[in-house]
Amino acid sequence: MKASSPAARVCLILLVSVPCLTGPLAQAGAAEKVWLADLDIGRTMQGWGQAQKNRSVDGNPLRIAGQTYEKGLGTHADSLLYVKLDGGSTRFTAMVGVDDEAGRLGSVEFRVLADGERIYESGLIKSGQAAQPVDLDVTGVEMLILIVGAGPDGMNYDHADWANAAFDVVGTRPVTVDAPREEAVILTPKPGPKPRINGARIFGVRPGSPVLYTIAATGQRPMGFNAENLPEGLSINHETGRITGKVVRRGEYKITLIARNDLAEARRELRLVVGDTIALTPPLGWNSWNCWGCAVDEHKIRRAAEAMVESGLINHGWQYINIDDCWMIKLDSDDPEVGGPTRDECGRINTNKRFPDIKALTDDIHKLGLKAGVYISPGPWTCQGYEGSWKYELHDAQSFADWGFDYLKYDWCGYGSIVRRPTLEQMKEPYAFMRMCLDRVDRDIVYSLCQYGMGDVWEWGAEVGGNCWRTTGDITDTWGSMAGIGFAQDKCAPYASPGHWNDPDMLVVGKVGWGPSLHDSKLTPNEQYTHMSLWCLLCSPLLIGCDLTQLDAFTLNLLTNDEVLEVNQDPLGRQARRVAGDGYLEVWAKKMEDGSTAAGLFNRDETPKTVTAKWSDLGLTGPQRVRDLWRQKDLGTFSDEFAVEIPRHGCALIRLFAPRTK
Repeated sequence: MKASSPAARVCLILLVSVPCLTGPLAQAGAAEKVWLADLDIGRTMQGWGQAQKNRSVDGNPLRIAGQTYEKGLGTHADSLLYVKLDGGSTRFTAMVGVDDEAGRLGSVEFRVLADGERIYESGLIKSGQAAQPVDLDVTGVEMLILIVGAGPDGMNYDHADWANAAFDVVGTRPVTVDAPREEAVILTPKPGPKPRINGARIFGVRPGSPVLYTIAATGQRPMGFNAENLPEGLSINHETGRITGKVVRRGEYKITLIARNDLAEARRELRLVVGDTIALTPPLGWNSWNCWGCAVDEHKIRRAAEAMVESGLINHGWQYINIDDCWMIKLDSDDPEVGGPTRDECGRINTNKRFPDIKALTDDIHKLGLKAGVYISPGPWTCQGYEGSWKYELHDAQSFADWGFDYLKYDWCGYGSIVRRPTLEQMKEPYAFMRMCLDRVDRDIVYSLCQYGMGDVWEWGAEVGGNCWRTTGDITDTWGSMAGIGFAQDKCAPYASPGHWNDPDMLVVGKVGWGPSLHDSKLTPNEQYTHMSLWCLLCSPLLIGCDLTQLDAFTLNLLTNDEVLEVNQDPLGRQARRVAGDGYLEVWAKKMEDGSTAAGLFNRDETPKTVTAKWSDLGLTGPQRVRDLWRQKDLGTFSDEFAVEIPRHGCALIRLFAPRTK
């Protein structure tokens, strides 16, 4: 989970407008050389790490294919930098390539845009290749954008250098500037006053395991609930809509959910599947790490659970409240809050003083109609040096069940001290063993494997009993990180199915911080729409990472659009694939259980572009009714294709249906 990625996608953009040359620029004179690294490089946006002056992203001397350079900018894909030239520069020169510190793994593409037009494209450059010269006429250019994009193998180890990068300046000196600001436009219509039942249409439970299913419904309160055809062993609370109990007999039960208020009644079918598979749709919830890091405590978890209810997220199907690292005893710590004996005399794991009664905490989360999750490592310690499960796996599985947890994130971290260069079988071993332990306890616990995609885990995560598995390193709230991770998921798609989900990491929207200091997500509004749309198409577990007590209207709009969430929660469980691509324009699509098609049209470029979804790429024929899911409105019936202009880093999320018949 928290292991630092040695690589990330880099996208560096310089944007420049080109007016006619007048005044001092037209006068002859010697050009001044201005080094890129001497500008304010802190404005560089990149997928991992921080841009470095005259150093690589890891802080080493700039070195490409054995050649060392004194000057330059070290960055990481995807990276992006806007440089305002104001027509004062005549040339931009550099030597570009992958820094030698990346070893054999990096692959990137450098691009330069001048006033929105592409004037340089390096093509794919891999580790070990000689630096490629860049020599560009930028006379009259207003804005230059320097971009480094990741190669097709993803962003890992994409340490990219703009070595000896400099401007020939005859007038106004260049300055770096922030990317264009965007208005946070709210697209999701507010729910109406009449009842509407939301959330998953299918729910899995093992025979004899406790059931907790809260009917998610929007509409005017007070509201009453009912459920017809409940199997033996289950009952419903008519005020809260919580279905609880146990079902012993295997089978599929079709239950009619009912929500009523003074205005109307809503009905919807729920398929309860009592068998061996749980998590039949991707989990929806919250995780403490991207918000609080190791500053987490019981109070913050309680407030998150209360906020999930108070904000109305629970009415859209959100249910898990997951505690990440740092709830256990920290090894070798003399801090009285987190130090002390790691286990009791029976081998049961102890919590630190920030979590004085973890059973009472999970009980209170359940009383709100929510579920609780927990975190630990298979190694002797966690990523942050707290007690792990090594040699106590069955003890911990039983403790998690006794405490009432419903979700386990099992993070490789400390296990790297047990097996430093693991074979594929050694990667599988700790996860298969914990699966065996979880199968021996009397509780359904969603099992999330966290090991950053090692050994192509998507190919064997289901084999070792995982319900979901991380396919990547940790996400951060940058375009490079989010886009680099999300758009690299196509290869994982064949391995997703109900109960078994690829996990490209948590949502980085709202106020995040990885510790006590929080900030608004660095993703632009359009990038956040892309983030949410793509993760829903990917059938990813959706785990919110922000402070739920500080949700603003824009973030709530991202998280409470039921038509968007239906794409993620569709019972068919088909993960989207990339069906078309044209440079930095992409179309992703997935089939839905009702026969419709959900599609995302994405513009990964730096200027607005028209993106076209062709029926031939989507496997469709004939007229199709196109619905805009973010705006929840029909756009009309189209034949053969649908095209729309998309802003930079933005998207359109649509659903295509056969036309209605009279």
